[in-house]
Amino acid sequence: MIAQLYSHFLKNPTVCTDTRDIKPGSIFFALKGTNFNGNAFAEQALNSGCSLAVIDEAGYKKDDRYFVVDDVLTALQELANYHRKQLAIPVIGITGSNGKTTTKELIHAVLSKKYNTLATKGNLNNHIGVPLTLLSITKEHEMAIIEMGANHQGEIALLCTIAEPNFGIITNIGKAHLEGFGGIEGVKKGKGELFRYIENKKGKLFVHADDENIMELVGNNEKITYGTKKLYDIVGAVIQQPDSEFISMQWSTRYNAATMKNNTIIHTHLVGVYNYYNLLGAVCVGNYFKIDDEKINDALANYIPSNNRSQLHKTENNTLILDYYNANPTSMTAAIENFSKLNHPNKMVVLGDMLELGEDSLKEHQSIIDLLQQKKIETVFLVGAHFIEAGKNSSAKIFQTSDEAAAYLKDIQIKNQTVLIKGSRGIKLENVVAVL
Repeated sequence: MIAQLYSHFLKNPTVCTDTRDIKPGSIFFALKGTNFNGNAFAEQALNSGCSLAVIDEAGYKKDDRYFVVDDVLTALQELANYHRKQLAIPVIGITGSNGKTTTKELIHAVLSKKYNTLATKGNLNNHIGVPLTLLSITKEHEMAIIEMGANHQGEIALLCTIAEPNFGIITNIGKAHLEGFGGIEGVKKGKGELFRYIENKKGKLFVHADDENIMELVGNNEKITYGTKKLYDIVGAVIQQPDSEFISMQWSTRYNAATMKNNTIIHTHLVGVYNYYNLLGAVCVGNYFKIDDEKINDALANYIPSNNRSQLHKTENNTLILDYYNANPTSMTAAIENFSKLNHPNKMVVLGDMLELGEDSLKEHQSIIDLLQQKKIETVFLVGAHFIEAGKNSSAKIFQTSDEAAAYLKDIQIKNQTVLIKGSRGIKLENVVAVL
């Protein structure tokens, strides 16, 4: 059945799951959700220009333009895997608690200097997004970078069986999705599923060797290492620029590490020293695939972050550090540590709740409040129920919602401040950004 569906895909190699995003001739997959049944939209999709509608409820079939399967999601995943098996190109799987999207974009920028490279768009990194990404790979593409997200064990393993990566990179292992993973050891095991898959496939790993948790997961894999020590394949160093919000760095191969001080300093557009390993990971991948050093440096120097990740944004009144695409204790701590070192006279933070922490939530939010006090960051605004619970004895101004915070900040008219804005997406801190 999948072979039959693939024959149709070869004639019309575009798929969609939303009737608002239909392109003429595309195949519509009638996925189901908590509050919707995609089968009910199949007719609309066909009338809007789709060439085929894949459904799993035969009662909706009206003519030969409907393709009935047992389960639409499974069919989408199997079709994507069938397509993957036809591709003889390097497929790099990337996961991690923090920085995987930024690292993916940096790797894409570097590899694109030499190869026609496809990378996951935006945050399409789950059991639906990965198949959609795979199905967008064409015969013109020479490489693919597949981002893999997860909030519980077994997800990365599933995504690997669909994408079949032959290279892998884990950005880091931190305190993210603790509720679903069951603690930090669960996170480690879940992210490690990528390395286990690569090992079974006799592939290669790009390894953040300064991270002990990651090194413990390497096993018998063939690896290319990066970090701060001269024994690694790629060695890097942060170059301190006290008057700049952006990170600067140098790098070298292992054999030239002794002369690294003579190498080019890369001045990036990324805020935060915590992006150092994201940059170095991209260097490691680019170097392995024989991208010229100058082109690697150029790609990193000219990469402009977006989507509110490590992004500097100047408004009429303030300088904003936008890092509210997502948040967990590890990334929040790193952002605050970096912010505290910036040489700016007027600094304030707006932090939103870190979600999906389960029974660790109170402790982790309290730890962030303690860190703010330790770093003597005095102008603090916190948003969300978890911060309200943890901050009962805090001097910070705390709000239930971002709308309440935005109204207050608009009223007091914040000006001439450098503002760190970070929190989980569900807190909607974009409401605060609008008034600063």
